[in-house]
Amino acid sequence: MKRVFLFVLDSCGIGAMPDAEKFHDAGANTMKRIAASPYFEAEHLCEMGLGNIDGLSFLKQTETPLAAYARLAERSQGKDTTIGHWEIAGVVSPSPMPTYPDGFPPEIIEAFSKVTGRQVLCNRPYSGTDVIRDFGEEHLKTGALIVYTSADSVFQIAAHEKVVPVEQLYDYCQKAREILTGEHAVGRVIARPFVGEPGRFTRTPNRRDFSLRPPKDTMLDALKKAGLDTLCIGKISDIFAGSGVTEKIPTHNNEEGMTAALQVARRDFHGLCFVNLVDFDMLYGHRQDVDGYAGALAAFDRFLPKMVQQMKPDDLLMITADHGCDPGDDSTDHTREYVPLIIYGQHIQSKNLGTRDTFADIAATVTDYLGVPFDGAGQSVLSFITKE
Repeated sequence: MKRVFLFVLDSCGIGAMPDAEKFHDAGANTMKRIAASPYFEAEHLCEMGLGNIDGLSFLKQTETPLAAYARLAERSQGKDTTIGHWEIAGVVSPSPMPTYPDGFPPEIIEAFSKVTGRQVLCNRPYSGTDVIRDFGEEHLKTGALIVYTSADSVFQIAAHEKVVPVEQLYDYCQKAREILTGEHAVGRVIARPFVGEPGRFTRTPNRRDFSLRPPKDTMLDALKKAGLDTLCIGKISDIFAGSGVTEKIPTHNNEEGMTAALQVARRDFHGLCFVNLVDFDMLYGHRQDVDGYAGALAAFDRFLPKMVQQMKPDDLLMITADHGCDPGDDSTDHTREYVPLIIYGQHIQSKNLGTRDTFADIAATVTDYLGVPFDGAGQSVLSFITKE
C-alpha cells in the first residue's frame, strides 16, 4: 500500500516573492534569517537538497542530493495559514480574505456580544502576547472577551481559562464562525486561552482554529472519496474544517507532531499522513525569536533520520511550508515568501525542479502517486522524478 507523509513546517519561507512589496514584505527571508543563528542545523535537510533549491545558496549544497527539490511560488493572493494550506491541497484563492486593520465593524461585535452575553475588549490588530498583557487584568475583572486580529484574516478570542472554560471558549468561537460569513468570512476564528496572574499571563496549548470550509474539493476530499486514508496531525483538520479528513490527530507542539508522525508510520494505512508543525510560526515567527526558530528547525532536522527509518519501500516523504514569518524583520506578521519542496523516497531520483508557480503542485503529485483522479490547480511532478 502506498503512503505519503507530507510535513508542513508552518511559516518556513525561503525568500520574498516578486510581489512581496505589495504585502509590505520586501526583503523577507525566514530561512536566511534563521540560518545566521548559532542554533541553526540542517545537515539532513541539506543532504536531501535544501541548499540546492533556487535562492538558497547561503546553505550547504551537495553534489549528490538524496531527494528531488523545488522552490514553490504562491499563486493565491495572501500569506496566511488557511489559503497556504488550501493551495498545498490544490485550491488557489484568487481573492484575498477580508482583513481588519481598524478592527471589526460594530455590527459584528454587537452580534458576537449578543450571542455570548459578554462584552468585548480591544477589537483591533494586536500581538497575541501583548494583548493578554494589556487587557488580561480587565478581562479578569469584567469577564469581557478579548477580541483582536492581525494582518491575517483572523478573528481571535482570548480568555482566561478560569474565567471562560476552554470548551465554552470553543463554543464562543463556533458562534463567531457562524456570524462571520459573506463579506466578513474571515479565514479563521481562533481560540486563544491563557492562564496566570497580571504581569505573568501565558497562553496555553489549548488553541483551536475554526476555519472556513474550502470553496471546492481539495486533495483530502478526493482521497477520502476514493476510499483512502487521510490522517491529519496537528491543526490540519481544523484548517480544512474537517473536510476530507478520515482521522484527526490533535497535537500541541512540534514534538508531539513528530512523535505522532512516527507512530502513524508504524501503522498500516493507505493514503496520506498530513502533518502541520506549528511551533515555527506560533512560538518563534510571530514572537520574533530567531534563535528559537533556528533551534526548532534543528530539532526537525534531527528527527528526519528517524522518520526515514520508518519508511517502507513505497512510501513518499514530502516537506514544505505554507508561507513565511521572518522572525527578524520589523513586523510580527506573516511574510509573502516562496516555500521549499523536498520529495524523498526509494523510487524518487534527485532532480532540481526549479521554481514552480503554485503550491498546488503538491496536491497534484500526491494524488498522482496514490492513483486518485483530482481536478486541482497544480501539475504533478511525478513523471520527472520517478526512477526508471
